[in-house]
Amino acid sequence: MNKDDQSSLQLATFAGGCFWCMVTPFEELPGIHGIVSGYTGGHIVNPTYEEVCSETTGHAEAVQITYDPELFPYRKLLDIFWRSVDPTDGEGQFHDRGSSYRPAIFYHDDKQREEAQASKDELQLSGRFHQPIAVTIEPASEFYPAEEYHQDYHQKNPLRYKYYRHGSGRDAFLQQHWNTPKDKEELRKRLTPMQFEVTQNKGTEPPFRNEFYNNTEPGLYVDIVSGEPLFSSRDQFDAGCGWPSFSQPLHGGSIQEHQDFSHGMFRVEVRSREADSHLGHVFDDGPKPGGLRYCINSASLRFIPKDQLEKEGYGKYLSEI
Repeated sequence: MNKDDQSSLQLATFAGGCFWCMVTPFEELPGIHGIVSGYTGGHIVNPTYEEVCSETTGHAEAVQITYDPELFPYRKLLDIFWRSVDPTDGEGQFHDRGSSYRPAIFYHDDKQREEAQASKDELQLSGRFHQPIAVTIEPASEFYPAEEYHQDYHQKNPLRYKYYRHGSGRDAFLQQHWNTPKDKEELRKRLTPMQFEVTQNKGTEPPFRNEFYNNTEPGLYVDIVSGEPLFSSRDQFDAGCGWPSFSQPLHGGSIQEHQDFSHGMFRVEVRSREADSHLGHVFDDGPKPGGLRYCINSASLRFIPKDQLEKEGYGKYLSEI
């Protein structure tokens, strides 16, 4: 990115409880150039994690996001924020209690303040939550990056992060409140019948009669629902099975794996991390050295040709193609 491009970048700052859990919803999306975990909103200069946890500094754990508003507008960041927190709990988030875990939107200019207030009002009027929306909207103040071991914690300690996140109750709450029949119907309007059946109902499209099973063009595959980057064409190979096959996910790709005992078989299901879309399954009959075959439904994917990556905000993946 050149200097002129950097001048167009903006900051967004959100507090939503444990900052470990507020990084993953935003990362790897087009137009997101950086996410830093830290502390803000208090009165102590350069606080430590221990000081913030003592509830004496006034600071909240928060994330500060550097983004390109042309590729990822602030309103879309707000939408992700609301879908990542319990907006009715102003005393903390899930099992983390106290003001350092309070949810807040810290605006950097009047436009952000107006958009944040409008989105909060819309959520309150939507009827999705029966209690008042307790998230505060506050002017941004000095942001202090947290200690290095807190940065990208989910990558450094993936098992502990997953255990913590699940145990906190965050995922169960979000699944309950953001995967309603109404949400499904809205998604149905955006997707084709096959895309909806595959991603939402764990369906399987016909072999050899799908969009990307024999694609040879260089590019990036992203989640059809969320745009999360998943696979590179560099890792695609012809497995002869009639579905797109990959030897590995994209480095840092947004996938998760689950045990699948459906249809009287044991398989490993592959899903996207944030949208939780069903993608396909992974088998151990792929090419060496890894020996894996990620057998993925075309209907769960959107393909972005290599020459369009910069334009669509995925330029950082050019070296992976």
